[in-house]
Amino acid sequence: MTDPLLAWRDRFPILEHSTYLISHSLGAMPAAVETHLAEYAEIWKTRGIRAWAEGWWDMPITAGNRLATIIDAPEGSVVMHQNVSVIQGLVASALAFEAPRNRVVYTSMNFPTVMYVWEAQRRRGAEIVTVPSPDGVGVPTEDLLAAIDERTLIVPISHVLFQTGYQQDARAVIARAHEVGALVLLDCYQSTGIVPFSVRDLDVDMVCGGSVKWLCGGPGAGYLYCKPELRDRLQPMLTGWMAHAAPFAFETGEQRYAEDATRLLHGSPAVPALYAARAGHEIIAEIGVAAIRAKSLAQTTRFLERAAERGYGTSSPSDPERRGGTVTLQVDHAPAVVKALADREILVDCRPDVGLRISPHFYTRDDELDLCLDAIDEILASGAWEPHAAGTAAY
Repeated sequence: MTDPLLAWRDRFPILEHSTYLISHSLGAMPAAVETHLAEYAEIWKTRGIRAWAEGWWDMPITAGNRLATIIDAPEGSVVMHQNVSVIQGLVASALAFEAPRNRVVYTSMNFPTVMYVWEAQRRRGAEIVTVPSPDGVGVPTEDLLAAIDERTLIVPISHVLFQTGYQQDARAVIARAHEVGALVLLDCYQSTGIVPFSVRDLDVDMVCGGSVKWLCGGPGAGYLYCKPELRDRLQPMLTGWMAHAAPFAFETGEQRYAEDATRLLHGSPAVPALYAARAGHEIIAEIGVAAIRAKSLAQTTRFLERAAERGYGTSSPSDPERRGGTVTLQVDHAPAVVKALADREILVDCRPDVGLRISPHFYTRDDELDLCLDAIDEILASGAWEPHAAGTAAY
């Protein structure tokens, strides 16, 4: 039976010559990115300073509205930022870490940049509670729930873990946090575009992520959703003129926050990145994340089954419903194998303790997954990994 999602395959030039199984790290570039960036250059060239009033200034909101359709957020509730580090820092700057409610609870498998931001809040009175993983795959939901109590201020966790693709039970975490009066900041970098969810259905306080991976939008286009009733109470210390109620009044002194989502902005936007992100966002919205998820589950399940037949282990969840879009493969000499695969135009990566990370997306053919497994067999059997053993994987 023909896979209908392969109809989008010809929109991604790299697929003509590469087996692209690394969308968990950098999604393939849509050809339309060149058109959109050329539009940006043409507007700058011909309109000059007028470009700000003719669309550039509003792009954190207009681009956010496109992304909002993917996560079922209300119009005007998503703003675009450069990256998740800035977003997490901005949220942290809006909180007061006053005992007894000064705890920040997350897991030992959070992405490190998130940990760095919150660890830095110790200087402002934050108490960090890190819930460990017993198996290196994920963190039991009951352990995370038990760590959230009336002393908890915020729970900034990953929806899907970057190492193993383990999907945490966001709904249970949000319910527990709200039960005790805490906030949840859900990092959906590894789920938006591959795992369907609705911010309204989850009743989540805040969601952040970026466009680099499953959204095929490239770097520099992070996003922040904040529940409007919460947003209107936040006064970030990490702020700037875009967050001001009247930015072009050039008022001096204390910040006077805007009364809409722009209060969660700061300085001038990364305009070229928002032009570049448009194509990927539109394609994901057009296909629909539910259809992408169905294919992802089928392909990752098939891949793990065939890998197991060849004797390869995995650190990824066996339960498909607990899995994001990435699967892992435990192989010897993983960094060197990554480079040997790249020599064959098969693109994957690896991370410490989990081995290879491999991610089919809606544009992946089934036979490409078989090709990847065959190549790994050949590289290990022939010793083709050895010339790369002195270095480390570059991505």
